[in-house]
Amino acid sequence: MSEEKSHRGVHILPLRIYLGVGAALLVLTAITVTISFIHLGPFNLVVALSIATVKAILVALFFMHLLYDNKFYLLIFTFALLILGIFIILTLFDTMRRGDIYLEVAKPIQEQSEIYSDSTRFSSPEPEH
Repeated sequence: MSEEKSHRGVHILPLRIYLGVGAALLVLTAITVTISFIHLGPFNLVVALSIATVKAILVALFFMHLLYDNKFYLLIFTFALLILGIFIILTLFDTMRRGDIYLEVAKPIQEQSEIYSDSTRFSSPEPEH
């Protein structure tokens, strides 16, 4: 194998790029933690998943070197990750608002059931005669 072919796929990034991406990941993590203490209602999870998607893209672009590989791989990976994030977020929107539409799932099916009574939760069952 010639010297030229053995080094074709190798791409070495400067240390400042790795440190910059690492710092960006730390900042995004700090933002995620800060946002978790702010009450945004059902949007807390949406914001956290959006930030996690951006962090995953940063890791893939720089630490997995997709930015410097074939651009088709970059396009496919980024598109798949964005679509996955969108599907998860849309699913969460659906599951968070079901009680507003379907009254059946907004409350227990059998309200008088034993599992919903406070008196039977911690008491032992009495034998029947």
